[in-house]
Amino acid sequence: MNYTRVLVCDPQDVSSLITARQERGIDSHDEVWEGVYVVSPHANDEHQELVLGLATIFQIVIAWAGLGRVRPGVNVSDREKKWTDNYRVPEIVVYLNDNPARNLQTHWVGGPDFGVEVISPGDRAREKLPFYAKVATRELLIIDRDPWALELYALKRKKLKLVARSRPDDPLWLDSIVLPLSLRLVPGTPRPVIEVRNTETDEQWRV
Repeated sequence: MNYTRVLVCDPQDVSSLITARQERGIDSHDEVWEGVYVVSPHANDEHQELVLGLATIFQIVIAWAGLGRVRPGVNVSDREKKWTDNYRVPEIVVYLNDNPARNLQTHWVGGPDFGVEVISPGDRAREKLPFYAKVATRELLIIDRDPWALELYALKRKKLKLVARSRPDDPLWLDSIVLPLSLRLVPGTPRPVIEVRNTETDEQWRV
C-alpha cells in the first residue's frame, strides 16, 4: 500500500522517529509548525542544482557586494525562546543590512527580505505563506516544478500576495523590488531554465 501521509500519535514513537532522523542526518529541512513536526520531502538532484545556482548568484550580487547576508537552508522563527516550537526552513534567504531580524546563530528571529521555496512532490510550501508574512518576509519566490512556474509574492498589508507568475510558455520577467534582480522561466532541455538579470549592471545568469 502507498501512503502519502502518516499520523503518529504515540509520543514515544514520535520521539524515536525524530531521533532516528537526527542520527541519520536527514532532518536538516524538517520543520515545526506551531508544535507539529513536519517532515519535508527529500531534495533531489534537480532541487539542489536550483538552490546552489540561485544561492551563488545572490552571494555574488548581495553578499560579496556588502549589501547583506545569504543563507541556504536556515532556520527562521517568530520567537527567540522555545523557537523549536515554531520555525520554517526556506531553501534560500537574503537578509539585507538594514533588516531588523536577529541572527541568534541557531536561528533567525524575523523574516528575510527575500526568500526562496522549491516545491517537491508532496510539499506544502504555499501553506507557509501566512508564517512568512507574520515574520515580515518582504518577498518570496516559489519555484514550482509540476507544472513549471516561478511565482513572486510580495508583502502587502501584512499578507504575501502573488505579484506575477513566469512560465516557459509565458516567460514574463519578475522584477524584485527588494533585490536588484529580475527572474524569468524560459524553455530548456532537459528542464526549463531560470534566467536571472542584474538590473543595475545587466549581467545575466542561467540556472
